[in-house]
Amino acid sequence: MFARTCSHTVHVPRRLGNPMAELPKTWDDWISNFSDWQQRVGFNPDWLGDFELSVLFDWDRAGDTIEYGDYSGRTKWERSLQVPHQNIRDSLVSMITVQGDTEFASVEQQRHLLATAPTDYDRYAAARIMAEEQRHGWQMAYLLMTYFGQQGAREAQKLLERNAQDGNRLLGAFNRPMPHWLDFFCYTMFVDRDGKFQLGMLSTSAFKPLAASMGPMLKEESFHLGTGSNGLRRVIKAGVVPLDMLQRFFNKWVSTAHDLFGTDSSSSAHWAYVWGIKGRWDERKKAVEGIEVDKEVLNEESRGHYHDEIVAEVEKLNKYLPEDADAKLFVAHENFNREIGDYAGKRYTVTGEPFTGTDEEWNGYISEILPTKEDEENLKQIFQEEWIENKPLSPRQVASGIGATV
Repeated sequence: MFARTCSHTVHVPRRLGNPMAELPKTWDDWISNFSDWQQRVGFNPDWLGDFELSVLFDWDRAGDTIEYGDYSGRTKWERSLQVPHQNIRDSLVSMITVQGDTEFASVEQQRHLLATAPTDYDRYAAARIMAEEQRHGWQMAYLLMTYFGQQGAREAQKLLERNAQDGNRLLGAFNRPMPHWLDFFCYTMFVDRDGKFQLGMLSTSAFKPLAASMGPMLKEESFHLGTGSNGLRRVIKAGVVPLDMLQRFFNKWVSTAHDLFGTDSSSSAHWAYVWGIKGRWDERKKAVEGIEVDKEVLNEESRGHYHDEIVAEVEKLNKYLPEDADAKLFVAHENFNREIGDYAGKRYTVTGEPFTGTDEEWNGYISEILPTKEDEENLKQIFQEEWIENKPLSPRQVASGIGATV
């Protein structure tokens, strides 16, 4: 239980509407538009089972005092008018918008997978993740609508108008197709884990409603990460997906997740720290230990923590490999296959060395390291087999009704 959690629950109306709705004037207006979005992207509200779309805050965990930056030691801001500068308010709106955008995008990327779930448990798990992602997007929209006036209302409405299926979500990773369940397990293992880090860095924000939103979201996010690691473990134990193919999908999604931390020397991250609205990963622990901040490399520092964590997680997966496995699974170097930052577009191997061969040799190397069209075709046959170890639903999961009507 959270020390002091407030809940604002609204039952979602179910009706069709214009996808380009008028700017919502009230929270109930936005809820109506959200219902239209569900229908438009093909998410049946019945799939939510007993899950309630709620606005949840953990005010105690958020704290009362600004913890870092130029305003350190002052009282955290509880209303946008208390924020001392328009640039800070604009930055908060931007961060909240991007976070909400990723949540709704994930539903758009994954919704179609419910029809091809390999087991009843996996259908439940994916439907629950999509339910929680909708709640997280709902939470961010509530902050925008409640605290940031017409500017916030405009951005809250845009959350429902962009669509990953059209390729116009704000971050490239959230426009990528996710055609099958192997992609889904890698995504929840690696990309959702980036989400955990982003939420953690916002959990100490000087804007108290944002900080207070993070505790409940982090609690729910842990199930998403567990779904990824559990799914991959069951894939390995079934022994049907070739390990070299599995490694190629690791390489694809790990490099995507590395990009999500942003540019290496980010002025936006620098100023967010100076203003006290987004901290380091484990900011409170670092403060207690007296670890000084280097504001010039905040994104790179977080990416390093993330990389270390996924290396440890993949080492756990390696314990389930057969004893005669030719090689172990691994995490590609941070420089490999980058599209953002200092190494964007540069040729590095999965172990981090510069690639010095010809264009033809590079293309050949990439075809060995990233998933190919042949892999995708082979997976169609593999998915006809028992390619993942079964996992039964618990009585509580059955009773929840989440995903049961798909």
